[in-house]
Amino acid sequence: MPSSAYSLRAHLIESLTRIKRPDVPLWVVLRNTLAVVLPLGVGLATGYPQVGLGVGAGALDTMFSDQPGPYRQRMRRLLLATLAAGLAALLGFTIGGQLLPMLLATAAFGFCGGMLVVFGVDAARVGMTSMILLVIAAASPIAPGAALAAAGAIVCGGLLLTLFALAAWPLQRFLPERRALAGLYAGLAALARQRGRDDAANPALTEAMTELQHTLLGRYRAHGRAMEAFTVLLELAERIRLELMAMAELHADPAAYARQREDAARVLEAIAHALETTEPPQPAEQALEALRRNAASRPGGTAAADALAPHWRALDGQLAAAVRNANWAGSRGELRAEAEETQLPRPLQSGAIRAVLRANLTPRSVAFRHAVRMAICLSAALLLARALKLPHGYWLPMTTAIVLRPDFAATFNFGLLRVVGTVLGLVLTTALLLVTPAQPWAHLALMALLCMAFRWLANAHYGIAVAALTGTVVILLSFEGVDSGVAVMDRVVNTALGCGMAMLAYVVWPTWERTHARAALADMLDAYAGYLRALARPGQGDVRREARTLARLARTNAQASIERMRVEPATPSALLELARALLAHGNRLARSAMALEALGDASPSRPAAASAFVATCADAVQSIADALREQRAPDGLPDLRALQQALAGSLVQTEAPAEAESLIRLSDRLTDNINTLAHVLRRAQAAAGKG
Repeated sequence: MPSSAYSLRAHLIESLTRIKRPDVPLWVVLRNTLAVVLPLGVGLATGYPQVGLGVGAGALDTMFSDQPGPYRQRMRRLLLATLAAGLAALLGFTIGGQLLPMLLATAAFGFCGGMLVVFGVDAARVGMTSMILLVIAAASPIAPGAALAAAGAIVCGGLLLTLFALAAWPLQRFLPERRALAGLYAGLAALARQRGRDDAANPALTEAMTELQHTLLGRYRAHGRAMEAFTVLLELAERIRLELMAMAELHADPAAYARQREDAARVLEAIAHALETTEPPQPAEQALEALRRNAASRPGGTAAADALAPHWRALDGQLAAAVRNANWAGSRGELRAEAEETQLPRPLQSGAIRAVLRANLTPRSVAFRHAVRMAICLSAALLLARALKLPHGYWLPMTTAIVLRPDFAATFNFGLLRVVGTVLGLVLTTALLLVTPAQPWAHLALMALLCMAFRWLANAHYGIAVAALTGTVVILLSFEGVDSGVAVMDRVVNTALGCGMAMLAYVVWPTWERTHARAALADMLDAYAGYLRALARPGQGDVRREARTLARLARTNAQASIERMRVEPATPSALLELARALLAHGNRLARSAMALEALGDASPSRPAAASAFVATCADAVQSIADALREQRAPDGLPDLRALQQALAGSLVQTEAPAEAESLIRLSDRLTDNINTLAHVLRRAQAAAGKG
């Protein structure tokens, strides 16, 4: 549906009324709130409320870095957020009274914090936290010794929150998702064992896949390597089901193929077991090897065998891909994937910090443009607050840092909800303070309830969460002697100005991401095709490095484009689903290409047939990119599976069996990656044609 069919009024109503289901576990809400309230309570009890305020403020500013993830990943994220908060607070306390140094500091923090969006939401939160602490601390400049002590209290708050988060780390992350996928693969195993068509089984599998598509991979799902593996496994499940159904149609004598179907069922059952238990899928790998040995000994030459051969080849590749991704599904799988990636040369690791930053330090990068906007707006907000001598003026640049996002739609939504939430918080706080006894412990209990509401509802409805945050901050400031009524009114004024400045940054440059998402994804596939072409020409290290850098930039831009499109109202769900699927399978293709490059570095002498196959893969990816850009199905693609089988046969005769085995495995991965991309695009175009 064209964007002209949507009005600003509808956008406002949707932003204000759309409430998602809270996705923060209760124990996370409790431990985060305890890290904020406990220090203040201890400070009040011991006569050191200022120390308690500093520690509680540090925990409050870093609490949103307590996100789901593997143990080491969570610890690293929280410690980084704590360190950034402490350094920013120390700098703000030290130079806050000097305007020019502070303007330079806000510009630097704004640019660096804005660039962190290239590393995902969690890293962006760290940048936002540092900007917030910088401007808040700058409002109360103190002597260097006192500044060090105050920043230390903030660091202690972050460390306390880290301690609580690590102590309560859940060992069963992704349990519902894994069980749902395990049930799906168990259903596929039952389908593989059927001796003929069973029309009653297919609707049940279709319903299960549809439910997983909406709940597991919906608009507000989590992110990370495990979720990417879930996406791939769900896509592979659909393709496996299609192949099994096609073979059921072609079976003239079902009993003749009972052994092959049983072998496939054992692989699927082993995958389901690996998903259920989060154990490495070694039994699935062994079952896959048994399937391949039995397939090699199967006699051919008949018409039925020739008709089934392409389907068996496709099923073999899909099962192999499912086994690989089952190894990465879940929090333990994320750790295994991280350990596996560290075996690659550092420039080839997808999380290489310098390479990602270097690829994005260009005006073509979305992250770079956002960083420049953030630097200018944060400095301008600080300058305006100082020039107008606004009471509690630090709320103005703080609001700008929170509201300003890499895209217009998110900035608009956050700005609108922050203003509405602040006004709502004014009414809520006034009413609650009127009925609460005027005792410190009563106010502390009320602050704890509001803090819990803020943490629990932040991802459900930002406006309501801001109302709770307003009350939390006002009560927190009341322990410093700040009048609650004055504090709330000052916050409303500064919040409105901050949101206005953030919106002004986009008035001169409005964009709607849904009109550019296909182009961004097509550019990503173009870059991957260029990377594969560079890999097909051994010995050109400079060309290869440049192609890899361009691929990283294109991938970062495509991922950012999907994130911006995700928060825009009226984004077609089919387009969002297509974009996510192409990104996930594109990431698989990129990892296969990097593994191929690493293999070439270890053994530069590559057979000419392998290079020719990689070049053919590059042409196929380019054709898919062209079809995506032109909004048509990819036609005329080469039969990569047949070419890969021929390549595997020729490589068996080489004198380097270890390298041949690695090339066969990687060519199999490339074939499955590219065929899946083509399948996803064909399916989307077929659905669009029916619509």
